Amino acid sequence: MTEPSPRTPDVLVLGAGGLLGEAWMSAVLAGLDEAEGFDSCHCNLYIGTSAGSIVAASLVAGLRPGSGLGRLPEQPGVVLSPDSGDGQTPLRQALAAAAGLGSSVAAPLASLALSSTARGGELVRRATLRRIPPGRRSLDDLARRVERGGARWDGRLRVAVVELETGRRVVLGAAGTPRLPVAVAVQASCAIPGVFRPVRAGGRTYVDGGAWSPTNMDAAEVKRGDRVLCLNPSGSLRPRIGDPAGAMGPMSRAVAATEALVLKRRGASVTTINPDEATLAVMGANLMDPRPRQAVIETGLAQGRRLALRGARTDSNAP
Repeated sequence: MTEPSPRTPDVLVLGAGGLLGEAWMSAVLAGLDEAEGFDSCHCNLYIGTSAGSIVAASLVAGLRPGSGLGRLPEQPGVVLSPDSGDGQTPLRQALAAAAGLGSSVAAPLASLALSSTARGGELVRRATLRRIPPGRRSLDDLARRVERGGARWDGRLRVAVVELETGRRVVLGAAGTPRLPVAVAVQASCAIPGVFRPVRAGGRTYVDGGAWSPTNMDAAEVKRGDRVLCLNPSGSLRPRIGDPAGAMGPMSRAVAATEALVLKRRGASVTTINPDEATLAVMGANLMDPRPRQAVIETGLAQGRRLALRGARTDSNAP
């Protein structure tokens, strides 16, 4: 018996994941959009973190995932290799600082697991971020391209950032938060600590929303009966000896699962999708490496189409 095709979720959560995570999320959504009744441009709410904020802004602007494959604004690539100078040291320092906190590591860079209190989480993040040298690479071009894409605050978009001075999470677009331009919000959410320059706006300094969580799913304003779909690009990474990035996978899954429980307690149903084995094989551990991007698009599109054919089950953790 064929399962029903997936329906447009009420809330679409798009996680952190660098260049390759952006490519994978766009491709999966393009595949899902082929299912009757699924339209990724017409969700009631979008939660975007880092690369996920780029995808979320494009959807709010009405850009269909299939039309934007390989052409969305993006963070500059960071290739890690033994003879690579630019970007290697800061990125590895950021990862090492996060990995040094053991079970606290969570998302594409220096993200930390949920703490018992928000205040405790802020203190830990502030201390961790201070150990990472300021990034020097510019994301101004990313901001310009997002601006040209036409995304505006329409009540549906939320962009997660971390305030450097305090370590607290700020979900831009939510009530009571600074009204920065969407392009600046996306730029800030993509400002990986130690790699890209923090974004200074409104008297505060902001960095990558992944410094709080890989998905920030718990920030979703849900009500009983809402359907939440979360794409978590870092959820399938696997630990490897000598590579701090590999620790992100298990913790990313754990943090996303914890945040999903928060939403379920509010009465929402949650589906989390991680990259499948085919994507993981071509993606590698460096989500900022642009070289496998086309291969990731192909495997992500195939994964999305399979999900569209069989139906994405609710309350699952689908590969």
